[in-house]
Amino acid sequence: MSRKTQHYPLSTDMTKVILESISDGVFTVDHQWRITSFNRAAEKITGITRKEAIGKFCCEVFRSNMCETDCALRRTMQQGVSYVDTATYIVNSEKKSIPVTVCTSLLKDENGKVIGGVETFRDMSLIEELRRELDSRYQMGDIVSKSQSMGKIIQLLPKIAESDSTVLIQGETGTGKELIARAIHDSSNRQKKPFIAINCGALPDTLLESELFGYKAGAFTNATKDKPGHFALAEGGTILLDEIGDVSAAFQVRLLRVLQERTFTPLGGTKPVKTNVRVITASNKDLESLVQKGTFRMDLFYRINVIRIDLPPLRDRKNDIPILVNHFINKLNKLKNKSISGISPTALDILMSHDYPGNIRELENIIEHAFILCQENQIEPHCLPDNLRPHLSEQKKNIINARLKSVEAQTIIDALKRNQYNRLAAARELGIHKSTLFRKIKQLGIELPRIDGRTKTAK
Repeated sequence: MSRKTQHYPLSTDMTKVILESISDGVFTVDHQWRITSFNRAAEKITGITRKEAIGKFCCEVFRSNMCETDCALRRTMQQGVSYVDTATYIVNSEKKSIPVTVCTSLLKDENGKVIGGVETFRDMSLIEELRRELDSRYQMGDIVSKSQSMGKIIQLLPKIAESDSTVLIQGETGTGKELIARAIHDSSNRQKKPFIAINCGALPDTLLESELFGYKAGAFTNATKDKPGHFALAEGGTILLDEIGDVSAAFQVRLLRVLQERTFTPLGGTKPVKTNVRVITASNKDLESLVQKGTFRMDLFYRINVIRIDLPPLRDRKNDIPILVNHFINKLNKLKNKSISGISPTALDILMSHDYPGNIRELENIIEHAFILCQENQIEPHCLPDNLRPHLSEQKKNIINARLKSVEAQTIIDALKRNQYNRLAAARELGIHKSTLFRKIKQLGIELPRIDGRTKTAK
């Protein structure tokens, strides 16, 4: 006699116990997209309590980059298809972006009627952190590098941060001098106190003096009350004197006195004020050569040159370009609420061949420019500034552009055919918004049949 396996349905209480025990966040929504349940892991990952979440629209709680344009749960409820391990990110209660993978499915009652949707999501922060560690050999704060020259600097920063010695950071414009100064401050025992940066080369002596040391009421016309300077505001913390090589000889004397005596006198004041501020200086000029020319005081140079960091230009560490590009893409995805996955090999080749007179700052501006123009899921050559593209004759450019448009048009036509000319379905397959598809159809002059996949009758 054969033995039949009996199936015992789980009680509602047991289902709740299981949902509360798993490490994945789980929530359900009704047909109006309001959250109807929210488990303990969902509370932990989002930082939002069940009481706060239930009854709210899911987009209000998760603020994901896919909420408005490519919501996996919305696709599931519209198409009746489950999605597994879709990568995205959510914004928690502390406004921090959390990378997650989501799985979605229809929510049905005991009679099989669809009553909403269910989504599980897993916090991938640790995985992302491990991936970053594998991707970049050296990293500290916002500084990422694979080059040995930068690696040596990054490895020294914690030791430099332990001391209170004055630091001189030299490097071309855009090499990240302020990032290095911030990393030193953030790793020091002064990290809870202010970090203030001032560009000394951008101000005349009188204004620079009042900005750094402050002034007393009556020191000059319209000085109706005392104003503290940056040294007073940075008390206990760190001050970065950027472009110190541009200050006048007269002001160099005043700075030397502050560094030697650890006191300063506000403009119009009579009594010196003690200061407990770590001073970091930076310059895009070779101060040693300025000393030899007699335009920079030797005694001030030796006072600020206790610890010296020379930052290499980006053209001397081009192996950092791919990792910096990924870093800026991830950063801009969060800032601009986009989901650019990366950069094409051709576009990366163009970036690798550039010499970057503006260094890392120029590269970041290039990626931001590409974000504005990029309509695809990765940065392509046409997204880059014109001056970076290979120098081609206008005829060659026209031929290449025509070929690109032809390939793009054919790709769209093929997607439309596979979806019986249903433009919404074709847009989903291509990974673009339907309005983008409509615009490209018009721009490329693609002719559509009178009957499409949404209807069987002529328009």
